[in-house]
Amino acid sequence: MPEVDRIGVVVPARDEADHVEACLAALAEAARRVTVPVEVVVVVNATVDATAAIARRHGARVLERSEPGVGAARAAGVATLLEGHDPTRTWIATTDADSRVPPAWLEHHLHLAAAGADAVVGTIVLPPDATPGHAAWWRHYQRGVDGGSHRHVHGANLGVHASAYRSVGGFATLPVHEDADLVHRVVAAGHRVVWTTEHSVVTSPRLVGRAPSGVAADLRAWSAPAG
Repeated sequence: MPEVDRIGVVVPARDEADHVEACLAALAEAARRVTVPVEVVVVVNATVDATAAIARRHGARVLERSEPGVGAARAAGVATLLEGHDPTRTWIATTDADSRVPPAWLEHHLHLAAAGADAVVGTIVLPPDATPGHAAWWRHYQRGVDGGSHRHVHGANLGVHASAYRSVGGFATLPVHEDADLVHRVVAAGHRVVWTTEHSVVTSPRLVGRAPSGVAADLRAWSAPAG
């Protein structure tokens, strides 16, 4: 397969005016660490706040949609990024608007892609000021981590070669778990998937998220009083 010479990053965002600036600043720093062009598409869906304006101000390409749904948002973002580009030379990465990628995030993805990875599935961490409920969630989360590997799937820390993405049909327009669904199909198709615990993405510890389930729902459950 030809060498990757372009990265596209998809960020779904719904009423994320409080977080998207930090998200895009972190992506800009990660983009400065790589030698290939990086294009960021923020998919603003069913939003009533200033998310779109903030994203444009920070140089992101903004795709506005009236329909909610994170699966449809990620799929639309990837489709936009691939228009007129060679999928055999493009790497697609996704994160979330309430998350901050580490500086070497894209560099790490490129390194793994060059070594033969068709997809990279990473982990998340919470800010250091986590509440007791967050600490309980973290202990539970760590049970799914084995040394340098794991079996968690997060749209906040995910990358896939565009050719592999297209070969399995891309993101399904699911309201939740579109990330796990995509990874399941990539694995089932025999593509090489790297499960890495390096360069984890910092994710918001909020208890009310934008999707019906996900990290926020898990944190809420672990923060609930026992009994």
